[in-house]
Amino acid sequence: MRVEARIDCDLAQVPAYAQHAERLGFDALNTHETQHDPFFPLVLAAEHTQRITLGTNVAIAFPRSPMITANIGYDLQRLSNGRFRLGLGPQVKGHNERRFSVPWSAPAPRLREYVQALRAIWDCWNGGGSLDFRGQHYSFTLMTPFFRPPPIDHPHIPVYLSAVGPGMCRLAGEVADGLRLHPLCSVKYLSDVILPNLEAGADRAGRSLADIDLVCGGFLIPGDDDQAIRSGKAAVAQRIAFYASTRTYQPVLDVHGWGNLTAQFHELSIQNRWQEMPELVSDAMLEAFAAIGPPEVAARDALARYGATCSSVSLDMPPGSAEDDATLRRLIDSFHAG
Repeated sequence: MRVEARIDCDLAQVPAYAQHAERLGFDALNTHETQHDPFFPLVLAAEHTQRITLGTNVAIAFPRSPMITANIGYDLQRLSNGRFRLGLGPQVKGHNERRFSVPWSAPAPRLREYVQALRAIWDCWNGGGSLDFRGQHYSFTLMTPFFRPPPIDHPHIPVYLSAVGPGMCRLAGEVADGLRLHPLCSVKYLSDVILPNLEAGADRAGRSLADIDLVCGGFLIPGDDDQAIRSGKAAVAQRIAFYASTRTYQPVLDVHGWGNLTAQFHELSIQNRWQEMPELVSDAMLEAFAAIGPPEVAARDALARYGATCSSVSLDMPPGSAEDDATLRRLIDSFHAG
């Protein structure tokens, strides 16, 4: 199984960070669109690495025109010599309207057009034909020679989507090269909701599940002693509580019978009582969403959960101290062996 890391540092530190991750044996580096732009670090990482795959996990689609995203992805694919993977997500209504100030509409139909538009633009640039994409949400019909970049050596830029609900899973099965599962994902939710809908979308497009790369979700809590495990559990409980406070993720809790907690998490969040929220996360919830134990044990657990369906695992553990790096090497070796 391939192992991914998250770029989690200032831009000035990215070159050394990316080289270090490559030396540790990571197979991919990804950025998140949280506090920083997701594309700038990948420019530096592409320049200072040789083999590691680079991608966004994920870039928020709707605040950017597909033409803007197409340009960025095209340049990153050229610079990295074909190592770029474009991960896109719609985010939720509140963030689109209130954080990005862009209008909201049903995300699946809009994101379907977004991916189709990207591919139409890239095909135009590489094939030399005219640009004529007309949809309900996006229309691109102008591409003069002055604005057309030259063809690149690796013209197919893989597009990955993030998905939680059935509709987005079906969309990923229909149009995406891969699906990036949310960290708040359990084996039960994967088998009961994600895979059936992913397969339904693939069937609609004349594809199969084998045509879609699946990057597994869930959390890892590796540690060789009780203190490390307790610290890891506390950090993951905070993450679970954060996600569970958003109604979008209630269906994930529903399959386990925990959906009634969503309202409690949400109420605490709007009262700004973030530190109290992890108290609602039970040991059963941690065990459902996280693989826990010494690095080799946690890796075996994660492989048992997701290895039959997923090609990659994302470690939310940036390289750091020598002790951290030793743990990461043990995890990486265990996943590669599995």
